[in-house]
Amino acid sequence: MSQHGTVRIIHPLSLFLAALICAPLASADDMASFATGGYAHGLRTMTEMHKIDTDGDGSVSKAEWLAYQEKVFAALDKKKTGMVDEKEFLSPSSKMATFATGGYARGLQTKAMMHKIDTDGDGTVSHDEYIAYQTKVFDMMDTKQSGSVGPQEFLGK
Repeated sequence: MSQHGTVRIIHPLSLFLAALICAPLASADDMASFATGGYAHGLRTMTEMHKIDTDGDGSVSKAEWLAYQEKVFAALDKKKTGMVDEKEFLSPSSKMATFATGGYARGLQTKAMMHKIDTDGDGTVSHDEYIAYQTKVFDMMDTKQSGSVGPQEFLGK
């Protein structure tokens, strides 16, 4: 009710448009709570996007994203056990330096990110936990649910 005692009716189209406009914002907020600011900042750069976009088409497909994340996990898993303990997770990787930006590696390799990815809380990150986490990150960026993320989605704009 307004201050004049009248009831205001909101048109359904207005609600739909508001939801449509806010949807990308909700995804950006979800990313902020799901990942650390350092991780999101290191990831969401054109330089990092180009490193992941192996076919050079200007977008990152889910397959490209997952292939990239497989390389990242392999670089983290220095003992090749399929599990990454805190020491492995936090120690710089010369292998990762060959294909990832320093900002991405620094943003990923923090205690806070390790704890977010370690969903069972056992102090290690398994391959399955890592890939499940990174799949959720891709799905959050893929606001159009197209299976591919263009520059605006990748950069969070």
